[in-house]
Amino acid sequence: MNRNRRIFIIVFITFTAIVIFFAIDMASRTTAPWNKRREVERALPVERDGTAIDTAVTDDDTLLSR
Repeated sequence: MNRNRRIFIIVFITFTAIVIFFAIDMASRTTAPWNKRREVERALPVERDGTAIDTAVTDDDTLLSR
């Protein structure tokens, strides 16, 4: 195998490996269209312990007890 062909193969394999690495990295950071709900849940996590209740709303019982 001559020198130019060996250099070409090494550069080709290196370039292909870099492209595969970037493709895997981008795929892990993006969300498929059918998983958009999960993306919102990851971006804005909601605690399920009851702390998400709106406490600014007052009802009649609260106003009468004061």
